Amino acid sequence: MSGIDCAHGVPLSLHCGACGAVPENDIAATLIERGNRYGSFDEHARITQAIKRAYQDSPNWQTLPDDMKEALEMNAHKVGRILNGDPLYHDSWHDIVGYTKLVADRLAVSK
Repeated sequence: MSGIDCAHGVPLSLHCGACGAVPENDIAATLIERGNRYGSFDEHARITQAIKRAYQDSPNWQTLPDDMKEALEMNAHKVGRILNGDPLYHDSWHDIVGYTKLVADRLAVSK
């Protein structure tokens, strides 16, 4: 396997049926892949924006620094994907941990 192949040895310029890798320049294929994994974009957007509205309607939202707001908004995005698409997709859960860890690590250093 070279650096230009997917894990199954299929060149990245071709679609891999095993892992779903799509050609890097094929946006239509990417959108199909994402739709299959995360559900319809319209429904994902509805769920995610509802979560973000709850954030913005909270007493502390305006006082949070940008990194906290961004971490929460990225978590809303990932939660929206989980609720609308494949809830068993590890990467969505892993990313949530990552965004919150970035803020937690900054807070631990600033003590």
